[in-house]
Amino acid sequence: MVKILLVEDDLTLGETLRDLLVAEGFDVLWVKDGEKALDATFVSEFDLFLLDVKVPFVDGFELLKGLRESGDETPAIFITALTDIRSLSEGFESGADDYIKKPFDFDELLVRIRALIKKRFRARGDVVTYGEIRYEIGPDRLTRGGEPLHLPPFEKRLLRLLLQNIGKVVSKEEIAQRIAEGEELSEQALRVHINKLRKAGFSITNLRGVGYMLEERP
Repeated sequence: MVKILLVEDDLTLGETLRDLLVAEGFDVLWVKDGEKALDATFVSEFDLFLLDVKVPFVDGFELLKGLRESGDETPAIFITALTDIRSLSEGFESGADDYIKKPFDFDELLVRIRALIKKRFRARGDVVTYGEIRYEIGPDRLTRGGEPLHLPPFEKRLLRLLLQNIGKVVSKEEIAQRIAEGEELSEQALRVHINKLRKAGFSITNLRGVGYMLEERP
């Protein structure tokens, strides 16, 4: 399931956005200030940030700038009432991928969210195909030959990370940081998860001492 971090201190808007996004099938963590948002990024990996700018303690611009400097490349959309060019420029300079001005139409926000998520998977549409396996990005659904393909939660998170990096090596450190969610991940446990994905039909190469790579399929 696509996981979104929503940072919004307006209680009415925050609750409304959370409920609407959950109804669309997203997993949403809503926090009301920049410090809690920063704490959340240390604990969990997100697929998208939705950030208000004027939030307590650490504002949205400062929050995203710090995350980018630390190497976090999670797609980010600013949702803000600030409409001047200077604020728009600061938003993009801090590392935003998109910027939507309040008040906004929820359907427009959905279009922007889905466009960024497709970009993260380097997909042209809502589906990533791998041989006869199809991964539907929005509903986070896997099928093989038209039949549901069920994976345990950790292996599904691991697969999502590999699908986002097809043909590229993903280091063991990145796997531990992005999907272990604070839990210790041993080398042996990781090998077990990788082998289960291989049995499910994914060609994964182990570059000894470096990491793992999901091989491209024609």
